[in-house]
Amino acid sequence: MAESDWDTVTVLRKKGPSAAQAKSKQAILAAQRRGADVETSQRAAGQNKQHFITKNTAKLDRETEELHHDRVPLEVGKVIQQGRQSKGMTQKDLATKINEKPQVIADYESGRAIPNNQVMGKIERAIGLKLRGKDIGKPLETGPKGK
Repeated sequence: MAESDWDTVTVLRKKGPSAAQAKSKQAILAAQRRGADVETSQRAAGQNKQHFITKNTAKLDRETEELHHDRVPLEVGKVIQQGRQSKGMTQKDLATKINEKPQVIADYESGRAIPNNQVMGKIERAIGLKLRGKDIGKPLETGPKGK
């Protein structure tokens, strides 16, 4: 018991600088003066990109004759417009009903949209007319779904 002295303190290791202090400009300059290895890199805001543009997409965006996006045929656009008007809906009403933006409906009706089967299916059910396959413009058969 004689070895334990209440007045002396033993420091086993010194605590290093916190992460914020280690990244400060002063800490970096001090480390460079000491000759320590310092790795710095600048970050720009907004680096959470989820869409990567590859060479193929850039080629498709230029839309040459051999590489181009298929568009909705004007015939389908006219059927959408006629079906929507026969139900007394505006483009905004139809868009709200199928949970899409009004611009999507405008693009489909004008033939500017790239066809998406999910959106086409929603529009078909909303206006009750077929938009895909051979019999475009015919009434949609609403039979029982088979499981």
